[in-house]
Formats: sequence, C-alpha cells, structure tokens
Amino acid sequence: MHNMKNIYLILAIAIITMSSCMRNTHKELKEVEEMQEVAALTMMDLHSIVTDSGYIKYDFETPEMQQYDNAEEPYIDFPNGLKFKMYSNKGEILKSRIRCNNAKYYKTRKLWELNYDVEATTEKNDILNTEQLFWDTQNHRIYSDKFVKITTQHQIITGKGFESDEKLSQYEIKRPGGEIELEDKN
Repeated sequence: MHNMKNIYLILAIAIITMSSCMRNTHKELKEVEEMQEVAALTMMDLHSIVTDSGYIKYDFETPEMQQYDNAEEPYIDFPNGLKFKMYSNKGEILKSRIRCNNAKYYKTRKLWELNYDVEATTEKNDILNTEQLFWDTQNHRIYSDKFVKITTQHQIITGKGFESDEKLSQYEIKRPGGEIELEDKN
C-alpha cells in the first residue's frame, strides 16, 4: 500500500510537471522569429562621405537604410536604392559610380548584392547595365549570372553571366553576344 502511494505521488508530480511545460504556440514562435527581422537601425535620406587622410574615398546616398543585426546573417538593406561613388586615393578623380534600385550588404561575407536597374560606370566611362550584380569587396571581384550589357566608347557587348575585377578593367562575359567592333589591319 505504501508503494502504491509513492507511485501515485510520482505520477501526480509527473503530470503536473508535464502540463506546466507547455509548448510554445505558433504565434509565440513567429513573434521571436519576427524580432530577428526587425531593423536594429533605420536611417532616412542618408548621404555619407567616407574620407581617408582628409581625402574623399567614397560618397553614397540612399533614401532609406535598414540595419538587421539580429538576422541569421546580419545585413544592411537599402530597399529604395543606392548611389555610390568611389574616388582615387587622393580624392581628386571620380573612379567609378554605381546606382541601383535595391541593395543589400552582407556584413559577414563583405558582399554587396545590387538589384534592379543596376548601372556601374568606370573611370573610362564604360557602362555596365544588369538586373543583378554581386560585389565581393573581400576578394575584389564583381559578378552576375544575369543578362549584362557593357557599353564602351567603341562597342556594345551583351551576354549572360559576367565576372570582373572590381575596377571593370579585366572582365569576362560568360555567354557573349552583341556588336563588337574589330579593327581592320589593311
């Protein structure tokens, strides 16, 4: 009889313990998940100039910037586009310009993802147009697997897929097309 009381007591404690450890509801889990997707910082009409030793190095403007520090992979979002200018070492010469209608910067990978009506202009005034462009600032490479158009002073080159150094001086179009001007040696 004494053992039976102990069994009932243990069983009662187990039932109370199990009922008090309720699972999180779907709503509670969703709220925690959404907290990770809430911007830690939002800035509107941002114009920033980055200098080095008193010389302008970068100049960028955006209507809106949102920083997501709690995301699985922290990133900065530019949902309404970005205009970016890069200057020479002494800030005297505009080396390149980039603009797009949407951008994200993944902090850990140091990777820019530029989307929608992307246009990059080099210091030689060559222009790259595409719908998506990745800029790996750690490895100094830019690339895309989308349709690209490069307009130079003498030709227009199109194709699908693209890889280049970040200066657009050495590039490869994966599946080229378009008009290419050839010089006649005669």
